[in-house]
Amino acid sequence: MTRFNTHMQTALFEAEAAADRGEVPVGAVVVSASGQILAQAGNRTRELNDPTAHAEILALRAACAVVGSERLTGADLYVTLEPCPMCAAAMSNARIARLYYGASDPKSGGIEQGPRVFDHPQCHHVPEVYEGIGAEPAAALLKTFFECLRGQ
Repeated sequence: MTRFNTHMQTALFEAEAAADRGEVPVGAVVVSASGQILAQAGNRTRELNDPTAHAEILALRAACAVVGSERLTGADLYVTLEPCPMCAAAMSNARIARLYYGASDPKSGGIEQGPRVFDHPQCHHVPEVYEGIGAEPAAALLKTFFECLRGQ
């Protein structure tokens, strides 16, 4: 369990940094099969004016650049919030081995909620999925962010 907390803490750090930039606080970390952090990112959709600049997509892109391949076979992805359908599809295409996520996302999630991307026969690769890792601090960060946003 220590491994989960260590990398989820890094993802939470990225989520907090995203919140400080005015972005929805989601953070992601890609870890190699040997345990090395390949990339980490937080949401940047507003900053980059890019609807695809989710934390997971940015971390996957950066990790692929590090390894020099479009595939991240054997790598793990830690993310603070249940990935949306777009990010789930990207993880499948990147061949992520294991996905660890914190808070569930009943509104926009694509793993355990909504379209359940990994359950579709068109999904070419299905990672192992572990939910609820660091869920409480991730959910609290999101709740605080949206409460502050509504208060403005």
